[in-house]
Amino acid sequence: MRFIADQDVYWLTIRVLREWGHEVTTARDLGMQKASDEDLLNKARALSKIFLTRDKDFGTLTFLKEKISTGIIFLRCSPTNLDAVHQELKRLLSVHDEEALKCYFSVVEPNRYRIRKLGVE
Repeated sequence: MRFIADQDVYWLTIRVLREWGHEVTTARDLGMQKASDEDLLNKARALSKIFLTRDKDFGTLTFLKEKISTGIIFLRCSPTNLDAVHQELKRLLSVHDEEALKCYFSVVEPNRYRIRKLGVE
């Protein structure tokens, strides 16, 4: 799968995803480490990549402000529960393919994940 990782995603998460064989581009790789949330969503959409973040504001942007995206995975994690979140992220990625995840706002937390259908254009 192909992802853009927000600047707040732990480096360990990026490394684990790459070890699992996924393509992860960071906001820094794109020179967008100081970009607005909307600009980051627009870039992920333009590149047709799933957006990874730990910033809960993306839920507001997506559902209340109705910004169209190509899938968002919100990682509800901290250093103390990172391994459990990684296990659940692996389960999410094994159950849903990239095209399906581009249609959802997914929340990954220890021991569970939830998905919510995104609006369509």
